Amino acid sequence: MDLCLMIEGQEGVTWPQWRALAEACEQHGIPTLFRSDHLQNLDGQHPERGSLDAWGTTSALSALTTKLRFGTLVTPTSFRHPSVLAKLVVTADHVSDGRIDLGIGAGWHEREHEAYGYPFLSASERIDVLEEQLQILMGHWGEDEFSFDGAHYTLSGLNAQPKPVQRPRPPIIMGGNAGPRSAGLAVRFADEYNTAFPALEQIKERKANIDQACERAGRESIPFSVMAGAVLGADSAEVQRRARVVAAATGWDADGLLREPPPGWIVGTLEQAAEQLAPIREAGVSRVMCNQFVEPDVEQVGRLGELASLLS
Repeated sequence: MDLCLMIEGQEGVTWPQWRALAEACEQHGIPTLFRSDHLQNLDGQHPERGSLDAWGTTSALSALTTKLRFGTLVTPTSFRHPSVLAKLVVTADHVSDGRIDLGIGAGWHEREHEAYGYPFLSASERIDVLEEQLQILMGHWGEDEFSFDGAHYTLSGLNAQPKPVQRPRPPIIMGGNAGPRSAGLAVRFADEYNTAFPALEQIKERKANIDQACERAGRESIPFSVMAGAVLGADSAEVQRRARVVAAATGWDADGLLREPPPGWIVGTLEQAAEQLAPIREAGVSRVMCNQFVEPDVEQVGRLGELASLLS
């Protein structure tokens, strides 16, 4: 089970901080750095916390690294035309020489859509758009000339060049709660399914849904991953200090976070974290995207690398 780093880019992460995070990941053997693709702070309480563009930072960081993979969790379909998204992913794929994953979803945060002028469709329509975008991405990256006539997009006689470095295409990550339509799209298009902040029983249930959907479609099961909050420390004092930082940024109770972490959180010393991760690995999870949740902390990247070594 791989441990990856997940950063909420809309929490005011600066370019020097992104560089430091990527350098720390390479130094400590973290295989992939994921970031959110949001345009503004989501709680509405911190408008001063900005967000550099997800694909702009991904391409730039790719040029500064040699081993680290990058990905989005997740890119909403509403922010970019699928042809623009396909070209951005291919560009990052070329800059990185094939170190890019695309996490893609239907979008969910209504306020940022309103603020930036993007239509916020009904849930069913957003899934319709997601399905069309996935088909168009495949057409962009395929070998044959491609045309598409859907309810939301029309393309005619496309032969997009260049093709991705990764063939047949960069890996696609989809996610959610593994409901029928989400699972159906994942079986058709995805290389991995991710679920965010789940309890252990939810992991088992959602993974079973994805496995069953794959079996019905005659496809081998796809890897199943989890996004989890992470508060790690070499000792209890460091864990407590980090918990206070998270509590101050979120308004949570630090003692409560330490005493009874919310579902989908790994909180404790490295040894305690390894114990908490053991049943997740036994449930068949292929990797955990460990979310720092608040301001980026290079020290936590080092702890994550130590935890990965402890698990290996």
